Amino acid sequence: MGDTVTADDGRTFLEPSDEAARSFFSRPPAGRVVMLNLLRFRAVADYAASPELAPPAPISGRAAYGKYMAHTLPYLEASGGKVLFYGHGGRFLIGPPEERWDAAMLVSQASVAAFLAFASNGAYLAGVGHRTAA
Repeated sequence: MGDTVTADDGRTFLEPSDEAARSFFSRPPAGRVVMLNLLRFRAVADYAASPELAPPAPISGRAAYGKYMAHTLPYLEASGGKVLFYGHGGRFLIGPPEERWDAAMLVSQASVAAFLAFASNGAYLAGVGHRTAA
């Protein structure tokens, strides 16, 4: 579960595949879970999938992600979750020199059940288009 990852072959990953979700939920960890998000932002946010959320003028992907986080934090915190860390990224110290992440984030949730309740909340889902645009 995490944010968009674009592979070298152009595939993007914004949500878990059905197979990955089945595997994860067939053996859910007990207790608190921590999710690592490695984020790469578009230069200009793409609101094609959620035009109703688009701001009047183009914004950066980083700014769109800021809108997503502003929308999301109240729902995350109400579900018992919290952001443990958010930091700007860059090139790896140890890793492939052609790879980079714009930001990294750790999100803690009380349990898998609490995460699922948060992730399926309709009010939260209404703002997910900012994440996709970012």
